[in-house]
Amino acid sequence: MRLEDYIATVPDWPLKGVQFQDITPLLQDGEAYNYAIEQMAKLAIEMKADVVVGPESRGFMFACPVANKIGKGFVPVRKKGKLPRETVSYTYELEYGTDTLFMHKDSIKKGQRVVICDDIVAIGGTLNATAKMIEELGGVVAGMICLIGLTSLPGVKKLEKYNLKCLMLNDVKDD
Repeated sequence: MRLEDYIATVPDWPLKGVQFQDITPLLQDGEAYNYAIEQMAKLAIEMKADVVVGPESRGFMFACPVANKIGKGFVPVRKKGKLPRETVSYTYELEYGTDTLFMHKDSIKKGQRVVICDDIVAIGGTLNATAKMIEELGGVVAGMICLIGLTSLPGVKKLEKYNLKCLMLNDVKDD
């Protein structure tokens, strides 16, 4: 199946010059979405995941079903004020700004093999921040799985050290 056929490029969104990769056509097609989850689940099994982590919010759309498919737990990574217990945090750069992510301090056990699932890697800030929190908690980043890797931006190259696997690579360039 050509997953590329289910991704819509939206020019100048959310800012002028950005070529946004809209995954909603894939999510709306049961066969394509299921295929993507199946492929991600196979990779998570190969990476010997003990737990699957997903960053807010589109990462939830992939990490939750992958965790369920392989019979492992899911750990959410959230924005400020969304987690009720003690957290760790990491501030990072986005393609067009900065943000901070949070994770419950007790969500990752020392030595656990963690696979991070997300929709897209652009400059790699979200995935890198997530990896840093996992490492701070004593977990081992066994790998990262993304639907799309944007090869025209630095994230794919930057995250190679974390065993990053992308179901599709795209060289969409910002204007």
